[in-house]
Amino acid sequence: MKLLAVRHGQASFHAEDYDKLSDLGSRQSRALGEWLLRHNYRFDRVVSGNLRRHAETLAAIQACFSAAGRPLPAVEIDPSFDEFDHRRVIAGFIRCTPEHPCVAAADFGRSRDPQLLFTLLRHALRAWALGALDQHAEPWSAFKQRTRSAGQTLAERAMDQHVLLVSSGGVISQLVAMAMEAPDHRAVDLNLSLRNAALSELQWLEGAPMLGSWNGLPHLADQRSMWSYV
Repeated sequence: MKLLAVRHGQASFHAEDYDKLSDLGSRQSRALGEWLLRHNYRFDRVVSGNLRRHAETLAAIQACFSAAGRPLPAVEIDPSFDEFDHRRVIAGFIRCTPEHPCVAAADFGRSRDPQLLFTLLRHALRAWALGALDQHAEPWSAFKQRTRSAGQTLAERAMDQHVLLVSSGGVISQLVAMAMEAPDHRAVDLNLSLRNAALSELQWLEGAPMLGSWNGLPHLADQRSMWSYV
């Protein structure tokens, strides 16, 4: 299987409903769809997680292909490719370590400063990966098993096929970490570095994933103002 994994466009980070694309996220997704169409990408299968931001990202890509008379294959929805709940992870970290300096600096998660929130999220994810949080969030081990198993199952179903996957940063980072045999803390760093609407390529050979490319934004190469991470 040759897999083109797409992280969703920018979500609505400061809104009550995070799980929808911002205006920028919609534009990122359309730009990606236009770029894929111009470069004659063809897919045998299209797979998506079951979140709204996945569906809206994919809809923008689909619209570009349909307008050109090249509709994509029917979408296969697989909740195994859904992201973890980052708000629960952060809340769990705050409950377990309220004295940590980054918690107060980020006003217990209420800050609107991106750098302070990034620092809080990084510490929260690392604690989650170490199993140091309470069980209000999905355990890291369960998330890791769920996403990696989903990738392997897809590879078995889609042997010798080109597949488009629209998902989230944590999910795609797990697939890449599996290919690189990277430790859990590196999977966290991969997650935090993945940009919105970015492309990553993996290929399964003899049942194992190999990384082809990571975190590419060729469709936004000359529009750096449209790069984002949330």
